[in-house]
Amino acid sequence: MSTTVETASAAARTAPAAVIVAIDGPSGTGKSSTSKAVAAQLGLSYLDTGAQYRAITWWMLNNGIDVQDAMEVATAAAKPVIVSGTDPAAPTITVDGEDASGPIRTQEVTSRVSAVSAVPEVRARITELQRSIAAAAAAAAEGGIVVEGRDIGTTVLPDADLKIFLTASPEARAARRSGEVRGSDLAATKEALIKRDAADSGRKTSPLAKADDAVEVDTTELTLPQVIECVVTLVEEKRAAK
Repeated sequence: MSTTVETASAAARTAPAAVIVAIDGPSGTGKSSTSKAVAAQLGLSYLDTGAQYRAITWWMLNNGIDVQDAMEVATAAAKPVIVSGTDPAAPTITVDGEDASGPIRTQEVTSRVSAVSAVPEVRARITELQRSIAAAAAAAAEGGIVVEGRDIGTTVLPDADLKIFLTASPEARAARRSGEVRGSDLAATKEALIKRDAADSGRKTSPLAKADDAVEVDTTELTLPQVIECVVTLVEEKRAAK
């Protein structure tokens, strides 16, 4: 019995500390790829908050809501049931029980998500959902979560253990996005990214911004493996310090 207790005690001492990691930044900086890889490598949960805003936008479009009418969007914000899976190897998202992982990535949703995301009632609803998911992950056996988005370190999880803000030049970001979408126009992609940046940074509620205590990582000249390695090191250092 004594040996069993001692073994359990030793395991508890050597288990990595629970950690909540907030990764923010504009589109095309490598947030999703980096966040999923870091979570998988370190055995953490993963949450793509952008997918949740896309999901509620998709639901609005499917249900005849005028997404340019902020009042109509606000009234409908509480209606859809959004469930996010947090396995970094296979993240899922459903809306009212329907798999939405594919439909939320259409150009129609992409072009309208900023307008829906800017509505305070939408942000309040999704923020509450995100906080509950992060709290559950931090309390679970896996002991932590990587949450990526645009206002995680500033608004959603201001007390996150580690905040990282990824940046990259508009040219590098546009090149990456164009590479993801076959046949896309580089100049048009860059223009769309800059327009999205302006919308996200200029909205009154929870704008895209770097938290004062965030570590900034410029990914312009870095390969994805280099970015992942950098972030993994930052997380491991934070864990060791806890």
